[in-house]
Amino acid sequence: MTYRLSQLAERFSLRFSGGADPEIRAVATLEGAQQGQLAFLANPLYRKHLADSRASAVVVAEADAAHCPMPCLIAKDPYVAFAKIAALFEPITTAEAGIHVSAVIAANAVISPAASIGPFVSIGARTRIEAGASIGAGCVIGDDCVIGANSELIARVTLVTRVRLGKRVRIHPGAVIGADGFGLAMDAGHWIKVPQLGGVVIGDDCEIGANTCIDRGALDDTVLEEDVRLDNQIQVGHNVRIGAHTAMAGCVAVAGSARIGRYCLIGGGAGIVGHIEICDRVMVTAMSLVTHSIVTPGEYSSGTPIQPSRDWRRNAARFKHLDELARKIANLKPSAPFQAKDKE
Repeated sequence: MTYRLSQLAERFSLRFSGGADPEIRAVATLEGAQQGQLAFLANPLYRKHLADSRASAVVVAEADAAHCPMPCLIAKDPYVAFAKIAALFEPITTAEAGIHVSAVIAANAVISPAASIGPFVSIGARTRIEAGASIGAGCVIGDDCVIGANSELIARVTLVTRVRLGKRVRIHPGAVIGADGFGLAMDAGHWIKVPQLGGVVIGDDCEIGANTCIDRGALDDTVLEEDVRLDNQIQVGHNVRIGAHTAMAGCVAVAGSARIGRYCLIGGGAGIVGHIEICDRVMVTAMSLVTHSIVTPGEYSSGTPIQPSRDWRRNAARFKHLDELARKIANLKPSAPFQAKDKE
């Protein structure tokens, strides 16, 4: 599909500047764009590419509009505006309603006639699939699950048991939801498994990345509120609760019974220990370890920034003596106040 720049401006309530009204047939980066493509400038680090870009038009903020050599769309948030426009050019294949002949479905499962069940899908007892849901090839859905209207399991997704998805939930390949939580009790020198009797509840408009794992609760449910976005290879332990509109980057690990607030951002590789609470609107930077509750909104970090290996080794060696040094400083007696000698 193609759009005139003026059409995009009107459709997304953006201001059109630059005189010419080019035809847009695709989107691209500032550096890689060609004629007929729309780019965007949101990060000041890429402003240097604006003058040389071959894009037919660019989405920019008000402050950059005067420096834009080509027609532009002016937005309060160029990244958000570009994301909405780019969605127009995304090829989307709509699955046809119906059940593939290779699917294996329990006799008492309830499947809407308007749902799509792909090849080699397995659906367990008492599970319900609502209208518009799409279950891709190779998915395994266990007993007592609910998949809400217009939700999509792309391929090879496993819902183990007692998993309830809201509407418009999207789950990428390899995700496992509702597996046993890590519940163990030590008895006479060996582990006893604690039964995991809860489930997983995922709210409307959530997205779960590839190979992400969300464990079911031990007694109560593990809960993701609406519009939670999880990247690939994330681990969410049993009985965790994640507030609405929170997003986590790849390889985050959240231990059991942690509570994470609304509108939080958790950077890649961060770890969150169990049984703590993080309040609303907290940002945890990448590779940080959260070991205690956070009660004040803001940005939090831990760890040591990258530095040359020689410096890191030197500092690491000194770190071993930090406690000893602190004790010595604490035991220092204050010296007598300095008194100048009288001149003779």
